[in-house]
Amino acid sequence: MNEETKKCNKSGKVNNAASCGGFYGLGFIGAAIYFISHAATFGAGVVGFLKALVWPAFLVYELLEFLKM
Repeated sequence: MNEETKKCNKSGKVNNAASCGGFYGLGFIGAAIYFISHAATFGAGVVGFLKALVWPAFLVYELLEFLKM
């Protein structure tokens, strides 16, 4: 492990959570394009952008509702 990594991560463990950030980023871009392209007004586009920020919450909610949990 190099000195730069030790400075950033005191525990010495490697953080592999970056792939989740990439997945969320691509999902955000896709959701933003979807919601904004279906917006009829500027206000609806703003709401679509905000929905794109929290799309994982909608996904998990609908999944749990489908599974009756």
